Amino acid sequence: MDIRKQLEKRILIIDGAMGTMIQRYKLEEADYRGERFKDWHLDVKGNNDLLCLTQPHIIEEIHSQYLEAGADIIETNTFSSTTIAMADYEMQSLAYELNVAAAKCGRRAADKYTAQDPSKPRYVAGAIGPLNKTLSLSPDVNNPGFRALTFDEAMTAYYEQVSGLVDGGVDIILIETIFDTLNAKAAIYATKKYFQDTKKPELPIMISGTITDASGRTLSGQTLEAFYTSVAHAKPLSIGLNCALGAAEMRPHIEELSQIAACFTSAYPNAGLPNAMGEYDELPEQTAHFIEEWAEQGFVNIVGGCCGTTPDHIRHIADHVKKITPRPLPVLEEAL
Repeated sequence: MDIRKQLEKRILIIDGAMGTMIQRYKLEEADYRGERFKDWHLDVKGNNDLLCLTQPHIIEEIHSQYLEAGADIIETNTFSSTTIAMADYEMQSLAYELNVAAAKCGRRAADKYTAQDPSKPRYVAGAIGPLNKTLSLSPDVNNPGFRALTFDEAMTAYYEQVSGLVDGGVDIILIETIFDTLNAKAAIYATKKYFQDTKKPELPIMISGTITDASGRTLSGQTLEAFYTSVAHAKPLSIGLNCALGAAEMRPHIEELSQIAACFTSAYPNAGLPNAMGEYDELPEQTAHFIEEWAEQGFVNIVGGCCGTTPDHIRHIADHVKKITPRPLPVLEEAL
């Protein structure tokens, strides 16, 4: 069922944090390795994407918990499933396989819940993270012109990721947690090129940036309006914000985005700001209260949670917005 039709009818719910849920399982090095990687020459604990191969039942179980809580869209566990990010573990050769496996985990869970209630179709979004290297900023303070990778290298890595996600059966390509718009442009270009090359029906693209502080700018220095203008050519299904901020801090930026975006808008904030221990204290009903107000003001079409959020957060959010009319798409004047 076309997700656009659903978005016209109601506010859709995207899931919460994957890493927060994985932590609850208290997995050890041996759990991450599984049988296949028991002799791997580097430690792999912390490589959450690898669990799609070694503990797929856990990933599918987490997806199911979010679907049970009311999520319409679940994100694949592929935030770092590129050759560039997997180089930390010397697992570059697994990138394509990780994406296929992760997409299948999500597909199984989503299809099960759609079958239970066909009037509420569930969608799998192939999550594409920002990379651990940036195209706009130098990692060397003494050499501002240095870059750790080229645009073509980033594009090639993203192309492989998109290929794996599509082959695994996702419904949407989600380019998320964008702090460097040039990285996002590489991902957009890779996605468009993949569908042109393969002649496959083009999947909708969701784009989600991250505002890193009170200045209202991305890490690479763009204002929200500049960021939107930079990626609007992709004609995304939705544009939004996630991560870095809690809902209270994100509100003015979501309000601004809702006024300039020609497409649907999304917002999935953290569960507040992290405490001194790096943990998140905001209770589900608190997060839901903030997001309910955004919905009542007509700011959003897709809402959910990022770092620190759990199925309880998603359940509360879904409950608070279920009777609220989604943000109407603006009527744009035709250019003369």
